[in-house]
Amino acid sequence: MKFIFEVLSNTRDSLKSILEKTSLEDLNKIPETFNNNVIWNIGHIIVSEQLLVYKLSGLPTILSNEMIDKYRKDSKPEGVVTQEEVNEIKDLLFSTIKKTEADYKNELFKEYNEYTVSTTGNTLRNVDEALQFVLFHEGLHIGYIKSLLKVVKI
Repeated sequence: MKFIFEVLSNTRDSLKSILEKTSLEDLNKIPETFNNNVIWNIGHIIVSEQLLVYKLSGLPTILSNEMIDKYRKDSKPEGVVTQEEVNEIKDLLFSTIKKTEADYKNELFKEYNEYTVSTTGNTLRNVDEALQFVLFHEGLHIGYIKSLLKVVKI
């Protein structure tokens, strides 16, 4: 699992870099033919990890219900995200994954409610499988973010 947490840390570093190098306007821009934006995708990555790892393990997330509702699966951007919200998301990129790693090392994840992901049709049966899927999911959304950035920065 050490490798999974190393990769997650590296993907979160690249997302932080995107947040720091992209204007607030571009983070919020939804290009024609797209249904979301860069900041929604980054918020969605954070929320998805917390739901797949903590919620399905029967444990509380460290996110507000408002944030979960705003970025969960099947949600979409509704309004402009402020710089304050971007800063919060940037902080959560690392605080969430550090807590997950610490809780994993402390064997906090004892139970897991099976969940079939719509993306691939695979059923997650334990926290190890959830963390493996989280890697795939983050990679998928990083690709989507890079596509969005090419369009918004034309």
